[in-house]
Amino acid sequence: MKIGEIYSVLDEIAPFELQDEWDNSGVQIGSDEDEFDKIYLNIDVTSEVLDDIEENSLLITHHPLLYDKIKRIDKSRFPTNLIYKAIKKDIKIISMHLNADKSFMNKYLVKDILGYNITYCNEYECYFEPNKPFDEFALEVSQKLDIDYLQVVKTKEFIKTASLCTGSGGSLLNSIKADCFLTGDLKYHLLLEAKENNISLINIEHYKSEVIFSTALKNLLENKGINAIIANSSNPFTTIKGK
Repeated sequence: MKIGEIYSVLDEIAPFELQDEWDNSGVQIGSDEDEFDKIYLNIDVTSEVLDDIEENSLLITHHPLLYDKIKRIDKSRFPTNLIYKAIKKDIKIISMHLNADKSFMNKYLVKDILGYNITYCNEYECYFEPNKPFDEFALEVSQKLDIDYLQVVKTKEFIKTASLCTGSGGSLLNSIKADCFLTGDLKYHLLLEAKENNISLINIEHYKSEVIFSTALKNLLENKGINAIIANSSNPFTTIKGK
């Protein structure tokens, strides 16, 4: 298969035109006529992933490797070390960032992982109705997303409605119309703001909320008769026991 052919399939699943101006979804390394043997999926481009996958493969990621201008290829520094390694192994890269967020990421997390029916979706949020006590809901979220230490802001004992945004959705806080908001990368001052505005928060972590990208896209590709392999991925954050 050629890059141009798989790009067309991905564009049907999650149109690349949906990305915002600052984003850089699309082909990161490769050209339309380049051919590849296998497709691998992962949330990020990392050294470990590039080491593991076979030569002459296509790696489809959620987060783009390239955002800023590159002025120098340095084999020891991110991100050009990964560019060098990918080209050396003839690995092509396509990223699906905001177009994936807007097309299937939130929906998949709410329906297929948490198991709720969606009541409403906009570009960056999906709403649903837990209809259960906060503590019970939070425990359920931690179990289904495999989060050992769940950070929360509890302002309500009962959660009727919830809104979810995978990745980093703190900037959406002022527009939330729900009892509880689930997202990652929550900063301290946002926690204070949520508490004062009587909105409960659950930090579902950036990695934990978006590592589902690979499984979600694999299923969508299989529906189109295309096989893909989920590459091994690890959370850059680890936890250690304090005093």
